[in-house]
Amino acid sequence: MIRSFAVSKLEVIFCAFLAENKFVNALIPFIRGGIVTVCLAVAMAGCSRSPRVTFYTLEPAAQVETAAVTTAVPAVSVGPVTLPEVVDRPQFVVRVAANRVEILETHRWAEPLKSEIPRLIAENLRHLLGSSRVSSYIQHAGADADYRVLVDIQRFESSPGEGVTVEAVWSLRRATGGAPKTGRSLVREPVDAVGYDPLVAAYGRALLAVSRDLARAIRAEAALEH
Repeated sequence: MIRSFAVSKLEVIFCAFLAENKFVNALIPFIRGGIVTVCLAVAMAGCSRSPRVTFYTLEPAAQVETAAVTTAVPAVSVGPVTLPEVVDRPQFVVRVAANRVEILETHRWAEPLKSEIPRLIAENLRHLLGSSRVSSYIQHAGADADYRVLVDIQRFESSPGEGVTVEAVWSLRRATGGAPKTGRSLVREPVDAVGYDPLVAAYGRALLAVSRDLARAIRAEAALEH
């Protein structure tokens, strides 16, 4: 079968030039190799200039107090925790104006906040209640817990050089049923330095304040049952 195709006059001249110039043909493999080498060098240079990503974790605040260990404290399961979608992401989000936020690609949380926040609150409650019978919903399903703590984080905002704001609506539910006890915590923590590490530390202090509100509610509810 014969296939027809169109060839320009310039293509005919170029093919004839290559056929008559063996020196050019001999150089083609080296030219190709040089092009590949240059491309690889450019790609590697681009990789070496990639911005460095910093990862952050929430840790218990240094001010957390430890209550005396007691067997009277009920078992508590913390979670799940819900967050606004704007901050429910790996990237660190900061507020830069009243109606504008900045999502920082090179500053990220080491694990999802939906996992990290209940784990931190549970750790705070273990100290505040003096009990080892506190776990996060991520660690334990909470089926054997006497109380289950649900937390809806409505504000989780930070402003570089200023501070953080955490607003949480929470409910305390008994395993035996009945109306849940509800509450709201609004905490503003200032920072005295510029940067993101001070903001992360301020988030830890704000969540400790939320944990203190929860500890008081748990103790009050447990006292009503005795």
